[in-house]
Amino acid sequence: MFQSKIAGIGYYVPKNIYTNKDLTHFMDTSDEWIQERTGIKERRYANRIGETTTTMGVEAAKIAIERAQTTADEIDFIIFATLSPDYYFPGCGVLLQREMGMKEVGALDIRNQCSGFVYALSIADQFIKTGMYKNILVVGSEKHSFALDYSTRGRAVSVIFGDGAGAVVLQPTTDKNKGILSTHLHSDGADAEKLAMYYPGASGGIWLDEQPEWPDQELGGMLMTPKMLEDGTAFPFMDGQAVFKKAVVKFPEVIMEALKQNNLAPSDIDILIPHQANLRISQYVQKTLGLNDDQVFNNIQKYGNTTAASVPIALCEAWEQGKVQEGDLVCLAAFGAGFTWGSALIRW
Repeated sequence: MFQSKIAGIGYYVPKNIYTNKDLTHFMDTSDEWIQERTGIKERRYANRIGETTTTMGVEAAKIAIERAQTTADEIDFIIFATLSPDYYFPGCGVLLQREMGMKEVGALDIRNQCSGFVYALSIADQFIKTGMYKNILVVGSEKHSFALDYSTRGRAVSVIFGDGAGAVVLQPTTDKNKGILSTHLHSDGADAEKLAMYYPGASGGIWLDEQPEWPDQELGGMLMTPKMLEDGTAFPFMDGQAVFKKAVVKFPEVIMEALKQNNLAPSDIDILIPHQANLRISQYVQKTLGLNDDQVFNNIQKYGNTTAASVPIALCEAWEQGKVQEGDLVCLAAFGAGFTWGSALIRW
């Protein structure tokens, strides 16, 4: 059985920079308020027209493929993780395949939100290990900016998220001391509504304690109404405290699970790349595990939370800065809506 290694990595972020001060023009907030709660100073927003989740994924993929010293023609499977697809269906995987002029390869779309890239990496790892595929493109890409509530009502969510994409190419290796050592995936749907976007959807809010008003039957069953825009139910919802409390427990837990399976300890980690959800969460996890500043990489200050794209963007940036060297023990970890969480331990 093969090991799977990251042969190439790339990322792309839009050119449009929006600082915390810029957001004060749309909502009652401040740079101090945002930094104190999240650590974020600025984020990137894609162009409203012409720049999509898929096109950003394509840009990241091109870099990853080139660095893997391969070509788009040699990619034999695509896994695309996002919560903000270009279309409700089809998924972004086939759109990327089309944009890059690839042959008729399989394309799998992953909907695990902030944990999406770790889930996608784990799936790709299994395909490589069994010998089914030899060049798998794994992409995490998000365009949040088109669907956020930029009013004071929505500030608790909208100040956090940004746009961007990251990608890796996974290939087999026979070196047992290199590549992905193990991956660990979990979920618990008990509090699914604590972090969710209820529409579009077919449930009509039946899982909620307080059901939104069901659309008038004269609208032909349409789920989006002017009232939903007015009361905010058309936008993403997050119970920030509930997410924080769960994340600071599950992040260290899943990291330790990976270390224990490989007979390692936190001190063995050369660099931890956590999902960039909130700088305060990362700092709490760092303290819990007893890691020093050099062992944890954060870039949420510049990009905000880019959900499925955050881990590959951070991993790529750390690698480009020379903070990931050959032989290093790299740990990836993520926690997000669902709730879902996971980790991957990699010998670079």
